[in-house]
Amino acid sequence: IPHLREPRSLYALNKELGPQQAARWPSDLQVINEKVKHIQTLPPEREPFYKPTGFEKSPMVRGEANGGRIVFCYETTSSFFTKSRIGGSRSGCEQCSVKLKSDTDTTLIFESRFESGNLGKAVQVGENEYELWLRYDLYTNKHTQWFYFSVSNTRSDREYRFTIVNFMKPESLYNDGMRPVLYSEKDAALHKVGWVRGGHDIKYYKNNLRYEAGKVDRSYYSLTWTSRFTYDNDIVYFSHCYPYTYTDLQDYLLELTNDPIKSRVCKQRVLCQTLAGNLVYVLTITSPSQNPEDIKHKKAVVVTSRVHPGESNASWMMKGFLDFLTGNSSDAKLLRDTFIFKVVPMLNPDGVIVGNYRCSLAGRDLNRNYKTVLKDAYPSVWHTKTMIRKLLQERDIIVYCDLHGHSRRNNVFIYGCEQHHGSAKRFHERVFPFMLSKNTPEKFCFNSCKFKVHKSKESTGRVVMWNLGVMNSYTLEATFCGSSLGKMKGYHFNQGDFEMIGYHFCDTLLDYCDPDITKFLNILHCLEEKHHLDVIAKLARKGLQQDSGVISDVSTDTESSDGGSDSSASDGPPVHLQFSAVRPKRKKLKSKKDRNKVPKEKDDQKKEVSEQQDDKRVKNNQRKEGKQEFIKPQSQPIKFTSNTPKRPRSLDDRSNSGIPVFVQERYEQKQQRKNYLEALTAAYVSNNIPFVIDP
Repeated sequence: IPHLREPRSLYALNKELGPQQAARWPSDLQVINEKVKHIQTLPPEREPFYKPTGFEKSPMVRGEANGGRIVFCYETTSSFFTKSRIGGSRSGCEQCSVKLKSDTDTTLIFESRFESGNLGKAVQVGENEYELWLRYDLYTNKHTQWFYFSVSNTRSDREYRFTIVNFMKPESLYNDGMRPVLYSEKDAALHKVGWVRGGHDIKYYKNNLRYEAGKVDRSYYSLTWTSRFTYDNDIVYFSHCYPYTYTDLQDYLLELTNDPIKSRVCKQRVLCQTLAGNLVYVLTITSPSQNPEDIKHKKAVVVTSRVHPGESNASWMMKGFLDFLTGNSSDAKLLRDTFIFKVVPMLNPDGVIVGNYRCSLAGRDLNRNYKTVLKDAYPSVWHTKTMIRKLLQERDIIVYCDLHGHSRRNNVFIYGCEQHHGSAKRFHERVFPFMLSKNTPEKFCFNSCKFKVHKSKESTGRVVMWNLGVMNSYTLEATFCGSSLGKMKGYHFNQGDFEMIGYHFCDTLLDYCDPDITKFLNILHCLEEKHHLDVIAKLARKGLQQDSGVISDVSTDTESSDGGSDSSASDGPPVHLQFSAVRPKRKKLKSKKDRNKVPKEKDDQKKEVSEQQDDKRVKNNQRKEGKQEFIKPQSQPIKFTSNTPKRPRSLDDRSNSGIPVFVQERYEQKQQRKNYLEALTAAYVSNNIPFVIDP
């Protein structure tokens, strides 16, 4: 029976016990040697929202100019990514925290130079009060939302106040009762307590600092909270959400690989490498079969996650999805028998490693670049789109879903792409989200779902896959906070709740693909009725008369999202290509000896003058064609190599001609090379000079 050979080990994961490839960092970043590892346990009870009292403080920013003392400062100096290295900077870590004067010094020691950490500066403005500055996404001047840092040298007999002063979003779930998460190393060691929600006197507000945004000035926003620590001399971590690092993913995938049962249904491969050389994994999950016809008739499901590195709750949903799908339940087996799952669990490992919120090391939001042709600058999204395009040529894709986190809304909801008015499949894209809301009514809110495609989102994964032909193309958004529905109203989500969303997603797939379409048709009818009532209510609010002939053509969605991201403002070429484009080019100059060279053969003056004229003509042709100057040796054969500098496509003014820029570049390069070689050959042949052309 014909069968494929085992893949080369270069592209397969190591099946032996032990660590996989270590995380690669930009080579100028400092990384501490101590590995940060947390135990994962769930709180014994539900954690309620913080209830504002109305008396929360709103401290304005004082900083070092008004008496503050810098106790931690770590600033990155590079303007763009150049190279990477395991462990970051070769020179190690410098002293970034203040040195304690004595054992009685109660100053907190801050640290964030570990995987996914983000804290740029800490200023002590009171005995127990600190102002914190988050680091922007690398090679940008924006995107501050994700934070993850540690404090040590704690005291249990006092209350500390922390205020993050450089947020940019005007609204936040912290004003709706969200608390940050914290982790105590002593609590974990003594009582097996993992991440918990913490903090009191929480408030999110506009502060007295401003920054330039184009031609206007905008205000920064602050998040302030207080904390009391249980133990003296503890190490406590604070974070925006439950961290899930690239190393956590590798450890999880290694467990799948080493499991003799799960490894039979889950095959792991490397999709591509990132700018820093980190691996982007793709999993293929399905039931093995000896009959090729069984595989041929299976439809596909594609799930991706963590394109935005600061949305760690997406990784917890992905973990729950993979746990269910590779489990031994009858529903999991039925799913594997029915579908082929293609899963990319972490699209942006570079951003996850360095602690970015939205961007990759290209300084751009990957979820605004799915239409890109820059394969080397955005490798993960380029290869993902290519994989899906090839998969569509082989089989239908039932669902494409990209997992995200949301910073301004509670609950879980979906953004989809509505079918055109009058389409025979109108509202079909809403059936799956409606089923999901019925399967998890205390977490998923169908009324928060949006299906209108806005122009600013045309380069997102959801819209690009929809344009490729995937009808059910979704972005699944999970809140960083908690629920406002049913019995869970007013309570935070924990890791277990996010994992359950992955379970319910699998369960909904079975309902959606049930051979008995009665449930599907009933839900479709409900959606049509709901749309009809929503349109009537919308027209009544505007004081318009009802026209039954156009009601079905009116949309009740205003937009596909609530503007929770300003990533569209960062559209542009990759940052490292911008800098390489404006880097000055060095000209090859003649040496003083060559400039002052005197002909040796005075007897043959006429011949020398002729050669100089030929050389001058060749050099003029070189300058016109943009080539480097070439100095002819006297006796050796000449070897010539073309080295024409390329212009970055994104800065090329020929992109509006209608012909792809790369086609024009290739044609011009060939034409320049042809003209130059013809002139050079003619000059050398006329003077009987031997030469070698290196293609």
